[in-house]
Amino acid sequence: MLLLKPHVKKEALLDLVARVGKHVYRKNGVVTDMKSFGTVQLGYGIKKLDGRYYQGQLMEMTIMTPPNFNDELHYLNKEDRLLRWLLVKHRDMKYGLEFFSEDDGQSELSKLRRSLYEDEDLDEDEDDEDDDEHEVTEAERIEN
Repeated sequence: MLLLKPHVKKEALLDLVARVGKHVYRKNGVVTDMKSFGTVQLGYGIKKLDGRYYQGQLMEMTIMTPPNFNDELHYLNKEDRLLRWLLVKHRDMKYGLEFFSEDDGQSELSKLRRSLYEDEDLDEDEDDEDDDEHEVTEAERIEN
């Protein structure tokens, strides 16, 4: 989580995020998601050298990195555009095929398969109805 000063321009914000992303990449990590929550009201003022801030721009970066990466982020303390930053660790997260090996993932996958097959069965039934009508008209032609 990054909380930037409210007056930081979009270009400066993108520059900071790009710098953090490059740092993550250099340490064999990946940025998996980015969210901007825009300008938020703070519950209390954050005092910095250039004043006290009651608003900030809130950003969330989701990254996958080696466990010791938190030691690498202390350069953010010297960043004058930031009010605060926070690292939240998610332990035992499942990604990709690991997720589908769990029971919940398997049931979701089987529901998806089942819904796909049910849709195909419905399409085939619709085609059969058309075929029946067509056969009836041919039979009528033969009788006439």
